[in-house]
Formats: sequence, structure tokens, C-alpha cells
Amino acid sequence: MLAGMGLLLDSFWRATAYCLHKRVIAWSLFPLLFMAITAWLLGYFFWADAVVWTEGVLQGVGWLHTVWSWMGVQSLPELVAPVLVVLSVTPVLVVVSLLLVALFMTPALVELVAQRRFPALERRQGATLIGSLLWSAGSSLIALIALLVSVPLWFVPPLVVVIPPLIWGWLTYRVMAFDALSAHASKPERRSLFLRHRLALMLMGVVCGYLGAAPAIVWASGVVFVAAFWILIPVAIWIYALIFAFSSLWFAHFCLAALQRMREEEPALPEAPIIPYAPDAPQGSGTAPVPPTPQEKTT
Repeated sequence: MLAGMGLLLDSFWRATAYCLHKRVIAWSLFPLLFMAITAWLLGYFFWADAVVWTEGVLQGVGWLHTVWSWMGVQSLPELVAPVLVVLSVTPVLVVVSLLLVALFMTPALVELVAQRRFPALERRQGATLIGSLLWSAGSSLIALIALLVSVPLWFVPPLVVVIPPLIWGWLTYRVMAFDALSAHASKPERRSLFLRHRLALMLMGVVCGYLGAAPAIVWASGVVFVAAFWILIPVAIWIYALIFAFSSLWFAHFCLAALQRMREEEPALPEAPIIPYAPDAPQGSGTAPVPPTPQEKTT
């Protein structure tokens, strides 16, 4: 137990230090770069048509036209349409960019940890990319069902701050620990590590779940302070990507170190015994025939 907690703390500070690595910083900035390039391309090809279409929809709604007339602002649809287009496209870009980060960042960061800290650790390829996707999808489905079933318990004040973090923590450790071990651990080794370090992995998942709530606070601030929307939302996306990178690094350091320690604890295979030569042993008993001595040849 104490060894597991020591390994947890050791991997925590190592993951924190790795967040200053240039590759990790580059990966955390990838969502912002992807959003900027995609937004520019969409704006270049579709901005004018999208604004015109949205403006036509606003003007075609009867009760909205009545509201415009009552407010005495006939040109309001022209002002609202661009804002609605931006607000509609931004969440889609955010989700797509974060999904791409989640898909490519974890394998890259696990490989970074493996190359720098565990270059001699044998890769036993216990899972494939398809297996990882199926594992993540199955775990996500179980977590979603658990969340839906537990909704009535959320109305009990103490449980609302306990049950959802536990479910998300379980999902986080199942997905990230699996990805961290997929290339290096065999299936029996992965099952053994999950059983041996279940409590530590669960704690790591809960902590990462709470850390993941930080960008939501920044996102909500951007909704409240509309003037700072264009600054706070990119900041929230960058923080989320950095927290995701930290979580991947934490699980990679912990799981690979635990795997190395488990292999070192395995008993070494005994050497094959040396069977002495027995003159009367029958042929085919597994011992090589010994050539006769000169005395045996004369007799």
C-alpha cells in the first residue's frame, strides 16, 4: 500500500516536470492552432453564405420580426447573425480539436515517457489500436449507464459531490491506464496491475476528473463576461489540453514504473539441470552417446 502511494507521488511530480517539455507544450497548443486554421478556412469559404442564411432565418421568423419592430431596431438581424454563426461553430471546433488531441496525444506522450525513462522495458503488445478503441467505448458506455442510473441520488446533497467524481475517476483510470500499458504489458500483466494498484489508479482518476473541471470554470466566466469571451475560451481550451497531457503523463509514469517493478519481482527461471552421463542409460533417454574409450574398443 505504502509502496503504491510512493509510486503515485513519484509519478505525480515527474508528470508535472514533463509538462515543461517542449513536445508537451506543443501538443497542448495544438487545439488552438487547429481551431485557428479551421476557423480561417471555414470563414474564407463559407462565412458570407452562412451569415446571409442565418440572417434570412431570423427575418423569416414572425415573432422575432415583431420583436425587432417593437424594439425599433430593424437592422438587428444583421448584427445578430454573425454572432450566432460564431457561437454555433465554436463548440463544434472545440469538440473536434479536443477529440483529435485525445486520440493522438496519449500514445505520443506514452512513447515520450518510454523512450526517456524506460528504453529497456520489453514491449509485449498486449493490445492493438482497435482493442484500445473498443475498450474505451465499452468503458464509456458503462460509465454513461452508471451516471444515468445514479441521477436520482444526485439530489442528496452529500452524494452529488461523491458519485459523479467516482464514476468519472473510474472511467479515467480505465481508459488512460489501458492506453499507457497497451504497448508494453501483456494481457495477464495488465490485469494483474489493475488488481494490484486499483486504489491508486482510482485516486488518480478522481484527481484528474477534478482537475478537468477547471476549464469549465473559465468557460463559464467567458459566458458571463461576454466581452472577454474571445480571450477566456481559448485559455480554457489550452488549460484543458494541458491537464489532459498531465493526466496522460501521470498514468504513463505510474503504469510503466509499476510494470517494471512487477517484472523485477518475478522469480527468475531456474537453469536447466546438468544430467550426468549414465553408461547404462538406454538410447533415446535424452543424453548424447559418449564415444568408447581405447580400452573399451579392445574388449
